[in-house]
Amino acid sequence: MSVHRIRSGDDTFRAAVDAMTSAPQRPEFIWRTIPAPSRMAPSTWACTGEILVHDDELASGRLVILHDPAGQESWDGTYRMVALVQAQLEAEFAVESMLGDVAWSWVTESLELHEAEARELGCTATRVVSQSYGALASRPSTVDVEMRVSWTPEPLAATGPGGAEELGDSPEIDLAPHFAAWIAMLAAAGGLPPAPPRIAPIAPTHHARAPRPEEAGDAR
Repeated sequence: MSVHRIRSGDDTFRAAVDAMTSAPQRPEFIWRTIPAPSRMAPSTWACTGEILVHDDELASGRLVILHDPAGQESWDGTYRMVALVQAQLEAEFAVESMLGDVAWSWVTESLELHEAEARELGCTATRVVSQSYGALASRPSTVDVEMRVSWTPEPLAATGPGGAEELGDSPEIDLAPHFAAWIAMLAAAGGLPPAPPRIAPIAPTHHARAPRPEEAGDAR
């Protein structure tokens, strides 16, 4: 039974997702599909992903792709990418007042790196610092960062008479650069430098790992 919710006859969305998932990605990234939400758009697709280096999970997240052929005003388009990025950073980030700006740069630079043209781009970055006291004072402090990002992919422009570009009623979309941009956001949060697909894993620039569920519960 499929976990995706693709409206019958929505071949455009199905083809876009198939092309996206068949594109090569950096080797540290693993992903799997998950049940997609049913009320956000007529057609949806979702997955979770992790950045792994030497069996250490540096970052994790989730991506949901929404498609409404009629478009939605808040999207300013017919597609919407909704992404989650989570990582646990080293303790010195607890006093890093610019972490929010750094997280935002991970978003914008990842989109630019993969030439993923986007509009209506928004991001919320949340930092949670956990410190232990008393009988638990021996536990090291942790810093969790969570980024919630959404954007509308720009459609591919078709060429009309005389070479003019036109979008048409059902513009084509290339989701592969946007999928790659989300992966780049995960890699950046996990401390990895930008890297093209099929390159050997590189040592992280900072020590990070995805927060464990039990730790996330303690931090709330």
